[in-house]
Amino acid sequence: MSSWEVVIGLETHVQLNTKSKIFSGSSIAFGAEPNTQANVVDIALPGVLPVLNKEAVQCAIRFGLAVNAEIAPRSVFARKNYFYPDLPKGYQISQYELPVVGKGTLTIEVGDSEKIINITRAHLEEDAGKSVHGASPGQSGIDLNRAGTPLLEIVTEPDMRSAAEAVAYARKLHELVQWINICDGNMQEGSFRCDVNVSVRRKGEEKFGTRREIKNLNSFRFMQQAIEYETRWQIETLEDGGKIEQATVLFNPDTGETRAMRSKEEANDYRYFPDPDLLPLAVSAADIDVIRATLPELPSAMKARFEREHGLSTYDAGALTASRAIADYFTATLQVFGGEAKLAANWVMGNVSAKLNEEGRVIADAPVSPALLAGLLKRIADNTISSKIAKDVFEAMWAGEGDADAIIERKGLKQVTDTGAIEAIVDEVLAANAAMVEEFRAGKDKAFNALVGQTMKASKGKANPAQVNEILKRKLAG
Repeated sequence: MSSWEVVIGLETHVQLNTKSKIFSGSSIAFGAEPNTQANVVDIALPGVLPVLNKEAVQCAIRFGLAVNAEIAPRSVFARKNYFYPDLPKGYQISQYELPVVGKGTLTIEVGDSEKIINITRAHLEEDAGKSVHGASPGQSGIDLNRAGTPLLEIVTEPDMRSAAEAVAYARKLHELVQWINICDGNMQEGSFRCDVNVSVRRKGEEKFGTRREIKNLNSFRFMQQAIEYETRWQIETLEDGGKIEQATVLFNPDTGETRAMRSKEEANDYRYFPDPDLLPLAVSAADIDVIRATLPELPSAMKARFEREHGLSTYDAGALTASRAIADYFTATLQVFGGEAKLAANWVMGNVSAKLNEEGRVIADAPVSPALLAGLLKRIADNTISSKIAKDVFEAMWAGEGDADAIIERKGLKQVTDTGAIEAIVDEVLAANAAMVEEFRAGKDKAFNALVGQTMKASKGKANPAQVNEILKRKLAG
């Protein structure tokens, strides 16, 4: 298989953070009873007309600006004609020849390398309804609550050459649409869905192979598995003398396999034509400037700033800007702490993230707020407690036992920094561990670490480690 190359492109449907649908005033809130959020426009009663949701347009432009894309001053809505029970009009309103967002780029990181993925277009469209199978024995139902939900379909060039690159792109896009607040990113509820086009060709060939489209992947893990399986299947089929037929396929997570659902349609199968009920969408330079002013600092810019202003490593800055929620938590912590950024970064990426993962929480629900964490960091920085004791204080804070100062005071955890008190503990340890002392003087360095451990144990972890090391070295040298 090493003589083959996989070629991958993605089409991602991003559900936009609007309060109502793209062409009607119906709510798009998730989880409502079937068909309770579908009005006369959504169910396509004769004579009703669509009205474009301005907020959906603003979301599309926000995305275009975030990926340095071309924003079309004039774009057109079209009718994409096909028949399916959950499409009451018999067509879907989308954009085809003139989308609102044109060519842009998104830079991904795979391992230690970066790669630019070219975005072909991003167009506005409405979602279809949903077929509900098994609602009654032997019958299917139609739920039109989703019909008309605003989507931004983001299409890439076939620039990816591995499942890892495709997943890295999907993750980066998922992070970005949440960062700029145009999508909640909830993959379980269908807010972020990816269709993956996969083909293979011999290495060195320029012509693309025949592609198959894997539909509606709503998990990064499933995406990885689906691409890897589809790639192997296509290569094996070609090596066995078979032919790849263009098709739409589904991934079965239970078997880890893809299977053909139908032959793949081309654009002319949908008979696109401009929608006569909707005027062309006009976007002025002034409109774009107003929306640009609402954009937050983007992840790449924030990452560079963290490296430049706080002296953080590329890895640390990247981890802290992996999501806007984490970046905001770190920024708020550092603002209150006012101390070394690296210390704050280590705690956010380490102890805080570990507890969140352990309990399946998101950082917005962390029991330890940025202000509480900053209070703990201040006590580490001023040597009130050691780093080891700080972990115990953090656990108590996480359990809701109060702030760092209250816990330290109540439990008597203040670090011993009095030189005389530490010297007295060291003297006792040296007297009780004569054999270790002799081993150290005989050249066994491990004995020194053992003596440090005994001293810390005798002080119940409260002795300042740096002072313990200094005093031990002085006394052992004497």
